[in-house]
Amino acid sequence: MIKVSLIANDYEKSKNVTKYLQNEIIRNKIVIDDENPDIVISIGGDGTLLRAFHKWKDRVDDIRFIGVHTGHLGFYTDWRDYEILELVESLRHDDNSCISYPLLEMKVVFEDKSEKTYLALNESTIRQVNKTMVTDVMICDKKLECFRGDGLSIATPTGSTGYNKSVGGAVMNPTINTLQMTEIASLNSRVYRTLGAPIIISEDDFIHLKINDDSSHILTVDQNVYTFDDISDIYYKISKKRIKFAKYRHMNFWDRVKEAFIEDETNL
Repeated sequence: MIKVSLIANDYEKSKNVTKYLQNEIIRNKIVIDDENPDIVISIGGDGTLLRAFHKWKDRVDDIRFIGVHTGHLGFYTDWRDYEILELVESLRHDDNSCISYPLLEMKVVFEDKSEKTYLALNESTIRQVNKTMVTDVMICDKKLECFRGDGLSIATPTGSTGYNKSVGGAVMNPTINTLQMTEIASLNSRVYRTLGAPIIISEDDFIHLKINDDSSHILTVDQNVYTFDDISDIYYKISKKRIKFAKYRHMNFWDRVKEAFIEDETNL
């Protein structure tokens, strides 16, 4: 029998759905185990799923995720709050099937040569705190450009519909094993030039940012925010780890895109 853990946001509707789901899980003799689950169920929205991922990121190879949405359509949620009985029935007949998506791995190197590593499901951004950010952009060992601007966004395919899209990045099918770097308000003139377009790199390549000053920078890793004063280099690549979702049913990605961003034709 599988073991499940539940995580929810603080909205009243999510709390009520969680209580109902928990009762149905217990009634069907499915084990709730918050220490060593096989499946983690998030109840809320994409933000709740991101929180669940970061809570369990060290065990991402062993855990499958399920998202239950209690609001509007979410990109990581295959179930709605009114489908709890169908979800529990799927849990009862679990066959260990899953669909997996790539994760972003980053290594931050500081001036004293110390390092920190992070894992992101959606994206990471790097920004200067109070002035124009200046950094050399390397693809593997080859310098592409010297970027000047507000910052850079590096997104996974699943994260491409988030902040990446809002700053002009492309929407990517999440089954593609790649990363995308998008400029945030780049500074272009006769003196300073950048490519001025999103860059999509292969799974065998990596992005290397050489930070050209020791001022404070803000680094985001999904919803987590860090401020550092002494970053030297940042390396971004596709992680060997992947997030897995239980594949009882899985909504088509382009259907999600249409429902999220394009008005339904029946309402025209």
